[in-house]
Amino acid sequence: MDSDKTEHDSTAIPAHPGWLEITIDIDPSAKEAVSDFLMGLGCDGVVSEDFESGLMKAYLPSDSNDSDFIRNSLVTFFDNLKDPFPDIADPVLDIKEMANQDWGTTWRSFFYLEKITDNLMILPAWEEMPAPVKCHVIRIDPGTAFGTGKHETTRMCLKAIEDNVPDRPWTMLDVGTGSGILSVYGAMLGAHEITAIDNDPEAVSWAEKNIALNDLPVKIDLSTTPLDRIDKRYDLIVANIIMNTILELNHLFPERLAPDGVLILSGILTGQIDRIVEDLERHGLKKISETIMGEWACLLVKKDLTVQRRTF
Repeated sequence: MDSDKTEHDSTAIPAHPGWLEITIDIDPSAKEAVSDFLMGLGCDGVVSEDFESGLMKAYLPSDSNDSDFIRNSLVTFFDNLKDPFPDIADPVLDIKEMANQDWGTTWRSFFYLEKITDNLMILPAWEEMPAPVKCHVIRIDPGTAFGTGKHETTRMCLKAIEDNVPDRPWTMLDVGTGSGILSVYGAMLGAHEITAIDNDPEAVSWAEKNIALNDLPVKIDLSTTPLDRIDKRYDLIVANIIMNTILELNHLFPERLAPDGVLILSGILTGQIDRIVEDLERHGLKKISETIMGEWACLLVKKDLTVQRRTF
């Protein structure tokens, strides 16, 4: 073999230049928004070592990303977060260079088999099914979408769905489906018709993959259709989204909720409950109960049939 060619071949693939490690400590309520922004910068995944804190880590190739540009982009983004999250403290940001590692798969070590309720376990898509269990098991590959079962809001929604299954054939609407986990559980619990919507096409793509991972007895109608274009009524509506979005959608829920239907709302901080309840009442809805987990709340809502609704 030609010695020149051998030398050329040995240098054809340069060593990986390493990574920028981005560490952010932010109020947990803003983690989803920050995660979406980091994905937009090109991060393959975002790692949260403690799902009850606001500490996040993400990684970008250092050869194609300038740390000063990334820092300035994040600082500008944090300034813009003050509108939807006016009460959170200023986040702490640190960026440093690191040697090459396979960060595309390292984040998976933080996602593992976990029991959510007595009747439900969440299993990462890349793990083997455990020995036969006497409960439902949902396979999930979270990808870039929100909803792995680890966050308090997702846990409370899953339990609320479980506790409010009608004793007759029922339908479900999942608003802001994210990973699709809530719709998947609805199908497992017997919903005969499920509509799942999200305004993020990437989330819809991941939800579709997660639905395919589970052997479901019913087809889930998955799309980016906005709520105001949904013209059916549902026995159960679940929306695990942030407060501002809930306030924007509250006027749309009553016409899409069956007369005796249940609306499950989460993604709500405990300090936001009163504001949301007041707005719900303006639209002919009333809070039946609330569940608190950490600093997060999940509201169970029904139509107030004693109130004659206005036309909006």
